[in-house]
Amino acid sequence: MWQIEDEINFFKSALSGGFASAKDLFYELNGKSLAYAPKSIKKTIVTLQSRNSLMGSYTEIWCEKLLAPLARELGLYAVRGVICKELGMVRNAKMDLGFCTSEDKIQRVENIKMIFEIKMSITNNYELKNGKVEFVGDHTTHRGSPSLLRSDSVLKAAGKAINTRLSCEDAKKIPIVILGNTHISDYYLDKADNLAQYGVVQKIISLNPHTGDTKSSPLNHFCTPQNSKELKEILKGILKQKLYYFSAMISKEKLGQAIKKISKTDDEIELAENFLNELKKAYQ
Repeated sequence: MWQIEDEINFFKSALSGGFASAKDLFYELNGKSLAYAPKSIKKTIVTLQSRNSLMGSYTEIWCEKLLAPLARELGLYAVRGVICKELGMVRNAKMDLGFCTSEDKIQRVENIKMIFEIKMSITNNYELKNGKVEFVGDHTTHRGSPSLLRSDSVLKAAGKAINTRLSCEDAKKIPIVILGNTHISDYYLDKADNLAQYGVVQKIISLNPHTGDTKSSPLNHFCTPQNSKELKEILKGILKQKLYYFSAMISKEKLGQAIKKISKTDDEIELAENFLNELKKAYQ
C-alpha cells in the first residue's frame, strides 16, 4: 500500500506537470529545499499550505485506484468527488470517495453504500536536490504532523461524519471510514474506539504499514492493515453488516419505558425497529 515511492511520485508529478513550483512544495531552509523542517531546526517556520490541495487530489486518486478492484468485486464503483444533496455534499463540499451503485458523480443517497473521508499527507522528509527528489528521513526526523497525527485532521473528519449522519434518515445506514497514511497519536487511540462504538464512524484506517508505530487501538477501531488483502477483508466485513446509527440522551425512566414497550416480539429486526421508534417518541 502507501510507501515512499508514492510520495516521491507526488512531487515529481506536481513539478513535471506544471501544477506547482518548488516553492509551492518545499521549504527553503539553510540552503536546502525540504518537504519538512528537520527537528534540528528550532526557529519558527511558517506552515507551507500550498501543497495541501494538490496532495488532496493526488491521494483521492490513489485511494480510488487502490479500492476500485474491491468495489468491482462487490458489484459497486469507487467514485471520487460524489455530490449528494441529501447528505449535504455539494460542489464545494464533495465526498472524497464513495462506494456507489453507479459511476455517476451525482448520486442519490440510497445508492451510496460506503463513504470514505481521506486524510493523507506526505509522511517522510524529502529534499529537492539538482532536480531530483531524495528521501532524507522518516516521520520521526522532522517537525511536521502529517495525516492522522494532526489533531485537527481527526476532528475535521469526525465533524464531517457527524454532519453527514444528521443530514437525513438514510445517512444513518451508510458506513463511514476515515483513511489516513500514518499511525494515530496516543491521545486519540481511545477516542478512535469511542467514535466507532458510538457509530459516528466505523473504522479509522492507516494505509501505511511502514511507519513502525502503533498498529491498532485497544478495540481495533483504528487499525493498520499490512496489505491490500487485509484491507479488503476489513471493508467487506463492514459492508456485510446492516448498520443503523442512533444517538440518545434521555432519562433512565424514559429509556426503561421504551424497553418495556418493545419486549413483545422475538424477531430481532422488528425488535430493533420498535426500539428506535420508541426512542424517537421519547423526544417528541
